[in-house]
Amino acid sequence: MSIAHAVRPFPSFFSRLFAHPAARVVLGILATVLPITLTMLLADILVPKPLRVVWPMLLATVLSVAAYRWFVITTEKRQPSELSLHGAARETGIGVALGAALGLTVAGMLAAAGAFTITGSSDSFGFLLKSVPEQIMVAFFEEIMFRAVAFRIVEQRWGTRAALVASMLLFALAHLSNDNVSVMGIAMTCIASLVFSACYMKTRRVWLPIGAHFAWNSTYDGLFAAPVSGHAARGWLQVSTSGPEWLTGGSYGVEASVVTLVVWGVVAVLMLRQRPANVLAH
Repeated sequence: MSIAHAVRPFPSFFSRLFAHPAARVVLGILATVLPITLTMLLADILVPKPLRVVWPMLLATVLSVAAYRWFVITTEKRQPSELSLHGAARETGIGVALGAALGLTVAGMLAAAGAFTITGSSDSFGFLLKSVPEQIMVAFFEEIMFRAVAFRIVEQRWGTRAALVASMLLFALAHLSNDNVSVMGIAMTCIASLVFSACYMKTRRVWLPIGAHFAWNSTYDGLFAAPVSGHAARGWLQVSTSGPEWLTGGSYGVEASVVTLVVWGVVAVLMLRQRPANVLAH
């Protein structure tokens, strides 16, 4: 057998492998996550802590988006219209308004129940801005990973319902290792995934879910000093919670509260009942 004959099967093997939706999901997730992981790891090793402010997370975000573009162009031979900048500012703004409205609604309902009390504030507005780079990074890479990769590819092959379930399970699985995780917290994570997927279906772009995801996290990591998905509380307005864990969310944060579950559940039902954008729009 000649060398040419021995080598020739490999490109066709990889072409067939990455033509399978499951393999493309895995490759897309890796392409999205690795730039984040490597950038933060190298910054932690090579850059003194005082100089690791803001820019590593923003750089990681840019590299993650670039890697996803490479993935789409390489494996699908197209430009990623889900990252199209046409209407991006408007859609992101609407998403931010939605996420903030959800956050403030939950806080208001918990406050009305006596379970959420503002006890003071920080001396500086800096806490409002301190979490912004991290939450930008989280919103971008998670929405690209779970919506642009997992949801989109599964939907193309197996349909919308399968895509909703697959992205929901992957989103929940990614949160299982969080501190103080609970059954209620994971249930809420599943509902949140449905809302973000519904946001994606509205436009077939990532900007609406990115905005909603960013604003929700920032409400409880910048405005209110309350735990977010089990992460330590930090924020401008100091908050005291009291009451049973099923109401306050306990150490996991308000995402494990039944109030959050109900509010997000109602939004999920309302959004999923609306007619989505054409799956073949791009």
